[in-house]
Amino acid sequence: MDYEAKKEGIILYEKDMTLDDTLDCGQAFRWEVVPSDYFRTYKGYFKNTPLTISETEHNSGKFILHGVSENDFLNTWYDYFDLGTDYGELKRRFSEDETLSKACDYAGGVRLLKQDREECLISFILSQNNNIPRIKGIIGRLCDMYGGFPDFEKMKGVTADELSPLRAGFRAKYIEDCVRRVTDGELSLDSISQMPTNEAAKALMTVKGIGPKVAMCVLLFGFYKTDAYPVDVWIKRVNERFYPNGLPDCVKGVEGIAQQYLFHYIRTSGENVISTET
Repeated sequence: MDYEAKKEGIILYEKDMTLDDTLDCGQAFRWEVVPSDYFRTYKGYFKNTPLTISETEHNSGKFILHGVSENDFLNTWYDYFDLGTDYGELKRRFSEDETLSKACDYAGGVRLLKQDREECLISFILSQNNNIPRIKGIIGRLCDMYGGFPDFEKMKGVTADELSPLRAGFRAKYIEDCVRRVTDGELSLDSISQMPTNEAAKALMTVKGIGPKVAMCVLLFGFYKTDAYPVDVWIKRVNERFYPNGLPDCVKGVEGIAQQYLFHYIRTSGENVISTET
């Protein structure tokens, strides 16, 4: 990774990233493609700080963070895009496994987004039995209601009825329970950040509506516990077909990052995994 601070913003050079693989793979829900003269441009947010970022050419490894100062890049976006992690080295590790090697070749531009834990928690509660366009719609209405993505203190005391304009259905009562537990001190996000991953998942699952998959997603994306390994229907099929005896040793400690390559590969490449389900 390298960068230059220019008049137009930060020019970022990172060969192990593409915007489509990273921003449109289901780990964050506030990014949208916008028209531009570049190969691809997205506009989105970290917390309520906006960013417009362009990939200058397909697989060029060159990006423009428009209007971003060097200070804001180093204090916000460097961590958000996990630029301190050598994904090239991770992919070399993962190449010891045949399936992961194919996944890294196919979706080599995936990076983990290190998200705000409160936003991540709300977002993945809303993701249950839902699709990405609808999740984005609900989150958009939540931001409209509060004038930006609200923190838990701003939502303190909110009821499911008050959340009815979001059209979130049964998930509204889960949001109510989550906000109440955190703001009342029953659930400490600071404590969860210090717990081993399995213990932290159990703590999150005390919230109504949070099961193992959502808990692991929140721990991976919101708490950067890279050994968290979310299992949905796609990854369940991957595990059954390719890893019936467990994941390979090459992913130890970074199972969650490996999962992102596998998930994106199996979900979008056309690899025939579904038909093998028993």
